[in-house]
Amino acid sequence: MSFTFEPGRTRVVFGRGTSGTVRDEAERLGATRVLLVARHGGDKVAAALGPLLAARFTGAAMHTPVEVTERALASLREHGANCVVSVGGGSSTGLSKALAVRAGVPQIIIPTTYAGSEVTPVLGETASGLKKTRRDPAIQPNTVIYDVDLTLDLPLDVTVTSAFNALAHAVAARGNENPLIDAIAARAIEGVLRALSGNPSTVDARTELLSSAWLAGTCLASVSMGLHHKLAHVLGGTFGLPHAATHTALLSHTAPTDLTRRIHDTATRFGVATSLRELGMAESDLSRAAEIAEHPDALRVLTNAWRDASPE
Repeated sequence: MSFTFEPGRTRVVFGRGTSGTVRDEAERLGATRVLLVARHGGDKVAAALGPLLAARFTGAAMHTPVEVTERALASLREHGANCVVSVGGGSSTGLSKALAVRAGVPQIIIPTTYAGSEVTPVLGETASGLKKTRRDPAIQPNTVIYDVDLTLDLPLDVTVTSAFNALAHAVAARGNENPLIDAIAARAIEGVLRALSGNPSTVDARTELLSSAWLAGTCLASVSMGLHHKLAHVLGGTFGLPHAATHTALLSHTAPTDLTRRIHDTATRFGVATSLRELGMAESDLSRAAEIAEHPDALRVLTNAWRDASPE
């Protein structure tokens, strides 16, 4: 056994109604003027920020296109903001990270889905049709506020695909040589699948999904990117497939064999897309995607995921 472990710097505030503490958290970081990144659901946070709110940017987009980041960065500078607060899913989180690392300002993330990327020093950005990923301690958010109440009205289909996004992060870390990461990954996997085994819209289920997403993201910060995430980034950045739904379609074909049937059956039970074909991927594009991914198993996995070849 051999590993290196460096805990992240992120402060985590978890519970119900916790988004109301955002002003205190911002002031704790020395913020005096905040740029709020929020497309939907940001009104309560805007009110809680009070006089700290300098401006609001609503143009976050999937896969963090660099041209969107440039527009948001211009807004941050125009309004003299010295902190970023984001509310939303992976698009808002990605934009917040891109802004923070470019402008050198602290950031607070308030996720409303189960992406889990909010606790990682990882940023995926898209430029000229290619999505590239980088790691940098400066990308790591300073504070993440998990407010279960902000997830209660999340639509069922988004709930399920977002939870599978988190699940993919935990699956990537299972079996890690670091026993702590391995244990966290196992807990996150069981938490997601347990919450999805019943009604995921209850407060208890949403609490478990949100806590499991946090654990899964913590795992992702400690592992390198494998085939699953390479394919997800290629399919999103180059072919425009939706991020969370792509994780769902791929996962039962990339997960360890003892999990594939549970994952596939869970997705099928909720009626979410389990094939790349359903997401609009053309069969003729599979070879090109495999070339970009640069992995010997890429074409086989993509073909199975496109056909939705049932896992054994």
